[in-house]
Amino acid sequence: MIRILLAEDDESMRTYLARALERSGYDVVSVDTGLAAMPHIESDRFDLLLTDIVMPEMDGIELAQHAAAVAPDMRIMFITGFAAVTLKAGKAVPQAKVLSKPFHLRDLVLEVERMFGNESIPASTDTP
Repeated sequence: MIRILLAEDDESMRTYLARALERSGYDVVSVDTGLAAMPHIESDRFDLLLTDIVMPEMDGIELAQHAAAVAPDMRIMFITGFAAVTLKAGKAVPQAKVLSKPFHLRDLVLEVERMFGNESIPASTDTP
């Protein structure tokens, strides 16, 4: 099963995204800040870091750079509502996918499926 670490500071968005991914067959661990994600990256194995870019304490770009150093096989996808930071993210972590808000949950699930190809066979294709 594909394991996803979700870092999103907006509680309702975090809950919404985690629920949609879990319903699509993914194992999701969600945290509210980049700092809260750090111990998970260092002590556990995840296939994907799905992170908001603009967060307090540690932004998603810093988190992704740390993840790339600690767990180079982990794939990275940024989610953001700010066009300007999309460019910054692309330069800082060029291998990462960037998904701009607003997006439909189906788009998120399809992007995750594309990232993993045949590795990702969700239990269900239903999205809320």
